[in-house]
Amino acid sequence: MTAIDVRGILEYLPHRYPFLLIDRVLELEAGKRIVAIKNVTINEPYFVGHFPHIPVMPGVLMIEALAQAAGVLSFETLGQKSDPGSVFYFVGIDGARFKRPVVPGDQLRLEVEIVRFARSISKFKGVATVDGQVAAEAELMCTLRTVEPPQLPGAGATAG
Repeated sequence: MTAIDVRGILEYLPHRYPFLLIDRVLELEAGKRIVAIKNVTINEPYFVGHFPHIPVMPGVLMIEALAQAAGVLSFETLGQKSDPGSVFYFVGIDGARFKRPVVPGDQLRLEVEIVRFARSISKFKGVATVDGQVAAEAELMCTLRTVEPPQLPGAGATAG
């Protein structure tokens, strides 16, 4: 599989606006790697307070974007899509480094490769770049968990 647009990404991730941090997948090799992008715009809600006079994307959100790319890669590697009963939790970060600020107008390129893949805890190496320059990098750990799907009001009630 190569490219996935935002509609397809929504099938792999439970995240929604304003917390969906991937706009497109450019490359995806199940079991190996993913390349995705995040177009950074001045309309991002975090720029209101981080920092209004010099808007900079928070480093923690760059790492979250890498983790979301790892989530898409993980679901594709397993041959499944996201559902209300399963979620990949982000459980660890090692060696996080921030090399350059990311500002409105930048396109953040997210490259994630699998280091070790298991249902219990998987490890990934992620690098976020802008124009070929490293903005952030880290090793990420994620785990797949089964969760109780939320109950809708009135679900399970029978007419009587």
